[in-house]
Amino acid sequence: MAEILNRQRIDKWLWAARFFKTRALAVEQLDNGRVRINALEAKPAREVKLGDEVRLRQGRDERTVIVKGLSNQRGPATVAQQLYEETAESLAARAAAAVQRRLAPEPSHTIVQGRPTKRDRRALDQQRGGWGDRWSASLDD
Repeated sequence: MAEILNRQRIDKWLWAARFFKTRALAVEQLDNGRVRINALEAKPAREVKLGDEVRLRQGRDERTVIVKGLSNQRGPATVAQQLYEETAESLAARAAAAVQRRLAPEPSHTIVQGRPTKRDRRALDQQRGGWGDRWSASLDD
């Protein structure tokens, strides 16, 4: 006989809803303060119930979801997506962040001059006076 759930630990729910691959990862995010339930910081044993608003951060993205179902087991992605509904504001914010990341300049393009080549190094050494008659870098004569 299937047990009907009214409440469930948040770490189990995050795992069952496929926000995190393992419960240990979910607990880590909870301990770091990256998950909030109804605007309150959540700990792993905090219970979630239907209708609660869960705000969590996954990498760069912050998501706000409403709990629509509870499950004791982790199922396929299609079943897991039925456990929550993402808010319209959250979807819009994630889409805007994705566009902004796509349009952002490549960080490596800001480097005007990279690492000098062997020829450039030799030219720099000549400008600085070079090694002279010394055959090693030590200051001993």
